[in-house]
Amino acid sequence: MLSRAEPSPGNVIRQRLLLRKWDFWTAVTIVVYLLLCVFVVYPLVTLFINSFISEEGGFTIENYITFISLKYYRMALLNSFMVSALATLGAILIGVPLAYLSTRYAIKFKGLMQIMIVMSLLSPPFIGAYSWILLMGNNGFITRFIRDLGISVPSIYGMHGIVFVFALQFYPHIFLYVSGALKTIDTSLEEASESLGMTSWQRLRTVTLPLIFPTLSAGALMVFMASFADFGTPMLLGQGFKVLPILAYEQFVSEMGGNPAMASTLSIILILFSTSVLFTQRYFVARKNFSMTGMRTPKLIPLKPLAKTLLTILAFIPACISILPQLTVILTSFIKTKGPVFQSGFSLDSYREVLYRVPRSIIHTYSYSILSIIIMVAGGMLISYILVRRKSKLTAALDGILMIPYVMPGTVLGISLIVAFNKPPVVLTGTWIILVIAYVVRKIPYTIRSSTAILHQLDRSVEEASISLGVPPMKTFFKTTGRLMAPGVISGAILSWITTINELSSTLVLYYGATATISVTIYSEVFTSNYGTGAALASILTLSTLISLLIANKLSGGKGLSV
Repeated sequence: MLSRAEPSPGNVIRQRLLLRKWDFWTAVTIVVYLLLCVFVVYPLVTLFINSFISEEGGFTIENYITFISLKYYRMALLNSFMVSALATLGAILIGVPLAYLSTRYAIKFKGLMQIMIVMSLLSPPFIGAYSWILLMGNNGFITRFIRDLGISVPSIYGMHGIVFVFALQFYPHIFLYVSGALKTIDTSLEEASESLGMTSWQRLRTVTLPLIFPTLSAGALMVFMASFADFGTPMLLGQGFKVLPILAYEQFVSEMGGNPAMASTLSIILILFSTSVLFTQRYFVARKNFSMTGMRTPKLIPLKPLAKTLLTILAFIPACISILPQLTVILTSFIKTKGPVFQSGFSLDSYREVLYRVPRSIIHTYSYSILSIIIMVAGGMLISYILVRRKSKLTAALDGILMIPYVMPGTVLGISLIVAFNKPPVVLTGTWIILVIAYVVRKIPYTIRSSTAILHQLDRSVEEASISLGVPPMKTFFKTTGRLMAPGVISGAILSWITTINELSSTLVLYYGATATISVTIYSEVFTSNYGTGAALASILTLSTLISLLIANKLSGGKGLSV
């Protein structure tokens, strides 16, 4: 009697590999790649090709030659670098000493100070610029007060004002990064240097700063990239001072019909330089990377009452100045106005006008952001699982593509989406769909990073036990892993939500009248000198940000956001 032939070991292995390759997660990987190709790679490739198209439709490098030959364009690039470099330097000069004070000394009210600092970071830069116009513009409250004293002061407009606003807006990046590093530094290294006769300054310069250099450089990179990509602040405060994001926007929406090819060229140059900065930072970190055991973390140095009070006041000075824009817009939103002029007394007229004249902007902001955050949470959790649990060259490339929009200026992302989807077969320009796509593509890295962080902490054995009991991998993820990940995902999700409701640069390029959001309406109100309604709308965004921050703090058990 013939027995059925047993399959060879080689066939068994091949069958198992085939089953492993073509499962639920393989399908997710393919879908994510397809979506990224459509909404990230294709727009970028189209933008790149468009930069070589002449007005007649032929191939040309004239746009790049024009950029190199005209001082107007070269100066815009130089201005972008100068503003970003000076803002980064200013942020370091504020953030590092403040982080050192708060982590090494027992000063008062640290919790309140950190809430103020995070609030100033999460508020959009253009609201900060708008607030400083109210305070130190040509007819600002502080400007008028000082001039009444007979002292002449420059207004906030110009390059110095842009750098000032950026430094105060973005120093929390430095503060949060450096604070985390200083809390985990090994004090035995500092004690060893002290025993060798080093002064406090020498110890700080030769031991402490090199140890935190990778973290400090990461924070500095965040500040530089945010300053380099920002559109709203230079547009509001520049008054003729041009940076590259402004030129790209103006070339694209010029009243004379615009020059999409030149706008594409400027966008490609923006991407190239921002990417170059990213790789430069990584190169220096790789060369100067120090490690430590972290066995002995620093203890707070007790202070005498007078010293504690003085250091607390010193620490709160930058925190109070940086939160001033939020307080300003809230206060001015209740001041009576007559057109662009503020009058004595308080009223709710600005809020009434907002609810009567632009209620759809408020509805659009929250509806688009809610839809975006649902997609970001669902997509972010699935993508993070692929990146952490299904590591391969394919997923490593996926991680790289996902981070491209993270380093792209919002203006560039908006232009690339319009260039890609303004003609058949897929026309999305002028619809709310293109805004949601831009928000998801630009903000999902926050959710992915928080999801991967929590997933690294989860033991595989929980999933393996579920699968061994016969539960399919997809069902295991949704019933077990996803639920365990949920608390950790909240931090990144709320950060994505906050940055989405405050998004200006990509929205300004992509919206049209029927899809305007709060941020775009604030921008329009400021340019038409309707400061009261602009302040009321900015207050709504500030309140939304504060509520979101408090919810995140509550859900994370008092740990707040991982910014």
